[in-house]
Amino acid sequence: MGMALFRVSLFLLIHIALISSLCFAEDPYVFYDFKLSYITVSPLGVPQRVIAVNGAFPGPVVNATTNYNVAINVHNQLDENLLMTWPGIQMRRDSWQDGVLGTNCPIRPKNNFTYQFQVKDQIGSFFYFPSLNFQRASGGFGPVIINNREIIAIPFAQPDGDIVIMIGDWYTQNHTALRTILDSGEELGMPDGVLMNGKGPYRYNTTLVPDGIEYETVNVDPGKTYRFRVHNVGISTSLNFRIQGHNLLLVETEGHYVAQQNFTSFDIHVGQSYSFLVTMDQNATTDYYIVASARFVNESVWERVTGVAILHYSNSKGPATGPLPVPPSDIYNQWSAMNQPRAIRQNTTASGARPNPQGSFHYGSINVTDTYVLQSLPPITIDGKLRATLNGISFVNPDTPIRLADLHNVKGAYKLDFPDKPLDRTPHTDRSIINATYKGFIEVILQNNDTKMQSFHMDGYAFFVVGMDFGVWTESSRNNYNKWDAISRCTTEVYPGGWTAVLVSLDNVGVWNLRVENLDRWYLGQETYMKIINPEETGDTEMAPPDNVIYCGALQSLQKQSQSSSAVTLLSGNSKLFLTLVVTILASIFTFR
Repeated sequence: MGMALFRVSLFLLIHIALISSLCFAEDPYVFYDFKLSYITVSPLGVPQRVIAVNGAFPGPVVNATTNYNVAINVHNQLDENLLMTWPGIQMRRDSWQDGVLGTNCPIRPKNNFTYQFQVKDQIGSFFYFPSLNFQRASGGFGPVIINNREIIAIPFAQPDGDIVIMIGDWYTQNHTALRTILDSGEELGMPDGVLMNGKGPYRYNTTLVPDGIEYETVNVDPGKTYRFRVHNVGISTSLNFRIQGHNLLLVETEGHYVAQQNFTSFDIHVGQSYSFLVTMDQNATTDYYIVASARFVNESVWERVTGVAILHYSNSKGPATGPLPVPPSDIYNQWSAMNQPRAIRQNTTASGARPNPQGSFHYGSINVTDTYVLQSLPPITIDGKLRATLNGISFVNPDTPIRLADLHNVKGAYKLDFPDKPLDRTPHTDRSIINATYKGFIEVILQNNDTKMQSFHMDGYAFFVVGMDFGVWTESSRNNYNKWDAISRCTTEVYPGGWTAVLVSLDNVGVWNLRVENLDRWYLGQETYMKIINPEETGDTEMAPPDNVIYCGALQSLQKQSQSSSAVTLLSGNSKLFLTLVVTILASIFTFR
């Protein structure tokens, strides 16, 4: 009788929770619990300490669908401060969740913080990583997949499988040692290798690759087509990606579908993400090499900077042997190499996150309101330290995050005087940021006068890559802009001695990081922020700080004694989330009685 009464009561409680949840017409939630800690692995044959997420290196995939709400409780089990950032996730109206020092106070060791954000009107392939203290050089990264809603078709047949490959240059020294090198005024030098999904290269060469290295194997079936989502999560090296004997059909980059075209190899720069369809159409006499090798360097000297995985057909007749598939031969003809990124065009007829074509936003007919020319130079010594600059300014992170300083009237936390072009003055360190105009439509020229390939990233936005070339940008360069089907993305390459032009519609209120994605230059100060404020703000275009906001700097006294679990704070005022958890817990009790 007692058990029956318990089941009836439980049944009623579940239905009350379900009925109540219907009254709150919010989008679904996905929940993750991330514990970042150190583990010891030997990806290149040398034991070293890396940053794992939930004991895994790389970390687990964050899988969501357009408009889902994502809650990720991040536990800092490292011995230094931590922030997680989600490049490409636009955090609409909510820069509080961006996870960089200009917007967030760090999560202290032995504490945690719950990020909660909506993947509003987004689809595609991205990745997350720790943004502080060069930590990405030791790991802590993992993939993010945002799926189309079922009502919106993808512009290709549904693949037979989804395969994530995270590539990146790698050093056998961890991030603290690499920081020390940069702090001493030295460059990092050539990496020790390239990892693919956290593993070293297959032993394709007995001289270059020591015995006993664990390598990645991708298992496939003949005749099937797979979607390969490839991310360059490395430190500073552009990589050429290729699969022996197979074409790469490019279909998506960083949240936008592209005009589909085949490549035999593809350059992926630091911080960039691409999706390829690969059909298993070979006879499988052997396994096949998957290669990611250093690009735009002296490749004979950098031969060891090569990652090799294995593509294994279920009917394979033997292991891969022989030389690797050759890389592009245009190392001394970068004009030819630039033809590849220039060829990436938006699929203007496909629907993205919404049911309207991606080409329906006619960016080419909008008047530009402001132009910013951002010039990068090789690192120089400023006040006795090696620093990198944009327009002669090497950025110093504020002690108090920018919007928190605004809301609490903290004076002198930053300056709104970042120049819109290079000035003839002595390079210096500063906290200068861009005073951008809400609903403006800006042109940003990324002029790379450094000697290395660079990737530039903008948080909170996707921009249209309308032009790139070698030499110095001038106003006449606009005559060659692509004003119809330029790709929209969040990270673009800028060739050494060249420029890239992007157009951005400033409709996302907040403070957003604009940085070089190459970790060494970023660490040395090559970044700034854009402050975009609605002067008529009513709460509709910018969210208030979350209840679990962390305070630091001039506002340290507002911080509670301990950053204990953020779960209770997250639930407060969020009935849908609370009821979802109630249903889950009650259902679990019902199951195990």
